[in-house]
Amino acid sequence: MPESALPDSTLPDSAVPPATRPAAVLFDMDGTLVDTEHLWWQATAELADELQHALTDQDAPEVLGRAIEHTAAHLHRVSGTSLSEAELADRLGDSFAGKVAAETVPRPGALALLAELRDARVPTALVSASPRRVVDLVLATIGRDWFAVTLAAEDTPRTKPAPDPYLAAAERLGLDPADCVAVEDTPTGVASATAAGCAVLAVPSSATPIPDGSRVTLLDSLEHADVALLGKLTTSPGV
Repeated sequence: MPESALPDSTLPDSAVPPATRPAAVLFDMDGTLVDTEHLWWQATAELADELQHALTDQDAPEVLGRAIEHTAAHLHRVSGTSLSEAELADRLGDSFAGKVAAETVPRPGALALLAELRDARVPTALVSASPRRVVDLVLATIGRDWFAVTLAAEDTPRTKPAPDPYLAAAERLGLDPADCVAVEDTPTGVASATAAGCAVLAVPSSATPIPDGSRVTLLDSLEHADVALLGKLTTSPGV
């Protein structure tokens, strides 16, 4: 589907009234739609071990939800390696892409929610801090046609936790970010979406706590999310 196209308008109407549907739903990828966050941690941990740095929970804020370049800079800083940040980023990217190519599993409830949104004619976007080659590997597995817009790390001047990716997704859809719901799994992603002005449904993929916010709603699984709930988030924050 072209990036500018919306889901097929010939699909049947949802039972959810249009007034109670979100204008759009903007999905994070790793750890939210697909179970790849642990693969990113594995890739980082393996490289950290080579650099004689044992990755711990203290490193999580610099790894989970972060762009490859950010994590590479962190490893460079904490290990004191003679390798450059660019070399570390290349190695991280290659390792992560290889793991994703070998193992991409949708998160529970993810595809069912995407199908419900399509049936309700609610446009969706994929908003990832992963590089385009990793995004394309995932899309080849779960399907590109779910999304009207896809954004990877290279597609905005700054990536998460800056608001740029979510602002760009809303702009490409022709919508106000305040009318959109972002679905995220990490504090970094939640910070990006809230800074853009989106309501947020947070479904944590790790033990790292998600900061509370007036427009942040926590849920333990996408299996418990539906169009009606997402629609409420833009008008009744903190549901």
